Amino acid sequence: MAGLRVRPHAPDATGTVLEVTPAGAGWRHVGFRLVKLAAGERFAGGEAGREACLVIVAGMADVDAGGLHFVRVGGRSNPFEDRAPGAVYVPAGVAYEVVASGPIELAVCTAPGTGQGEPRLIAESAMSREVRGAGTNTRHVRNILPQTEPADSLLVVEVITPGGHWSSYPPHKHDTAEAGAETALEETYYHRLNPPQGFAFQRVYTDDRSLD
Repeated sequence: MAGLRVRPHAPDATGTVLEVTPAGAGWRHVGFRLVKLAAGERFAGGEAGREACLVIVAGMADVDAGGLHFVRVGGRSNPFEDRAPGAVYVPAGVAYEVVASGPIELAVCTAPGTGQGEPRLIAESAMSREVRGAGTNTRHVRNILPQTEPADSLLVVEVITPGGHWSSYPPHKHDTAEAGAETALEETYYHRLNPPQGFAFQRVYTDDRSLD
């Protein structure tokens, strides 16, 4: 069970405080990195064969990618503000650099890609919003990079779950490709709590309970 939860650590030389790689997770596709930068600090990346969605969870930054320059991306102070995060899509193999305008929290979401397409700013108007569930299963979803938008492999969403409510309900899985019923997906969840001393439960199990 310990391998299912990755705790943040002190920032390294790149500002990274948390990282999940396919090799470290024991799967094939999805990667996630959380970077914290102070004003003027930079984070550079870009991997052959891996596309990225750069999400400014909090703060504001300029992003250079493939010769394109996106200024003042983001701007909210925390993920609980009622506004969209800043986000930039970067095709596989394209180098990028994020320059913090002030303190920022940057999520770097990656997956295999072909390198087709151009880097682009994901506008707030392109991030559809929806309410899922009912009663204590109600949650509010912002589709940052849904399957209807151009990308090779990535799906990126932000979910606000009110206190005392459940998300990912009813219990479900994504480990089988079955047309019309289920899509094989690898998932990472980056949890934030408000207030910060709050707590959450997430249960992961297999039918035979070899993992529970």
